[in-house]
Amino acid sequence: MAIRTYKPTSASRRNMTNSTFEEITTSTPEKSLLVSISNSGGRNNQGVITTRHIGGGNKRRYRLIDFKRNKDGIVGKVATIEYDPCRNCYICLINYVDGEKRYILCPKDLKVDDKIISGETADIIVGNCLILNNIPEGTYVHNLELSPGKGGQLCRAAGASAQVLGKEDKYVTVRLMSGEVRKILGTCRATIGVVGNEDFILINLGKAGKNRWYNKRPTVRGSAMNPVDHPHGGGEGKAPIGRDAPRTPWGKKAMGVKTRSHKKPSNALIVRRRNAKYEGGHEQWLVA
Repeated sequence: MAIRTYKPTSASRRNMTNSTFEEITTSTPEKSLLVSISNSGGRNNQGVITTRHIGGGNKRRYRLIDFKRNKDGIVGKVATIEYDPCRNCYICLINYVDGEKRYILCPKDLKVDDKIISGETADIIVGNCLILNNIPEGTYVHNLELSPGKGGQLCRAAGASAQVLGKEDKYVTVRLMSGEVRKILGTCRATIGVVGNEDFILINLGKAGKNRWYNKRPTVRGSAMNPVDHPHGGGEGKAPIGRDAPRTPWGKKAMGVKTRSHKKPSNALIVRRRNAKYEGGHEQWLVA
């Protein structure tokens, strides 16, 4: 993938970059794998805004992605590589020999007409899916399951991957991109390779209007408001926060507050936490 730059015909164009979409082979999606989605605007079923900064944006249709990869022993052929408006990586349309069609996440270096297969005895080839117990140490994988049969939940974004480090009893140890090292059941599935479109992180939107296309509404700084509207508001000129910690519009601490429960069963499967403050088990929290 290459990054396209623009001539600075305006202030927004000066820093704008975009993908060249060289890997895309078609602009027409498979109709049988499309479903309609509606935009909530951040409102719940009573019409109350529960999530701010959501609204507008281009209309999209959701592509049904096969995260489970449970079509074992049946060879599939990559028909197209397509853009997906609902995610930052590309997707592949797979035509199986039995006539079924499915979308999967497009790994790096997977090309049109390549063949893939799922199953415990599949080869270690990019795009193939098999259980973690049968994947050699050092292999990079994506679309990892956390529960057997539930479907991939980890490493699904553009450029994401995890590395298999070792095997112990019924668990396989993997290192995630965040730096976290955790154990996953060896019967969980994963797909060989790294998710494609890894240069997505280098794209610069260039103008606020492009965020509006992505269903994102503007965010106003609390310091620009009045005291009645935000704890950071008010004062003459630029004023500091003036409190012990940054606050949300409702007065709660916005930084430094743990939002994850310490009693999750999966805590025991974390070997090394991404922030290096946790070293496995339920009670072994380290002081920073």
